[in-house]
Amino acid sequence: MKIRVINGPNLNMLGIREPEIYGRETYADLTSFILRGAAELGVQAEVFQSNHEGVLVEYIQQALGKADAIVINPAAYTHTSVAILDALKAVGLPAVEVHLSDVQAREEFRRVSYSSRACVAVVAGLGFEGYKKAMEILL
Repeated sequence: MKIRVINGPNLNMLGIREPEIYGRETYADLTSFILRGAAELGVQAEVFQSNHEGVLVEYIQQALGKADAIVINPAAYTHTSVAILDALKAVGLPAVEVHLSDVQAREEFRRVSYSSRACVAVVAGLGFEGYKKAMEILL
């Protein structure tokens, strides 16, 4: 199984941005964790991050014919991007939405997810472990 793991805006700032919420581990640490987890599960993972909505949409579209599934942390675009929702619907691949923090326990606006409407599951509040859980769900 080939899984595209897609991360949205500000995840490149892990370890710096709000460490009381997101912890002190870096994006490089997250990437290493995902790749180790994928290897343990016997899947191929390709990890990608962008702060730009259009780039994320294109990367989702390019998954068609190249990946079997998607793990996506749209970050702030979770709550705003119909374009990401539409891209996920367009490719029709099974997808799981991931959030490091428990978005349901945070600000009210974070409780709205457009992208989850095209996902088979949402995993939130498990930190890095959420990415491995998402891959397990897709398996």
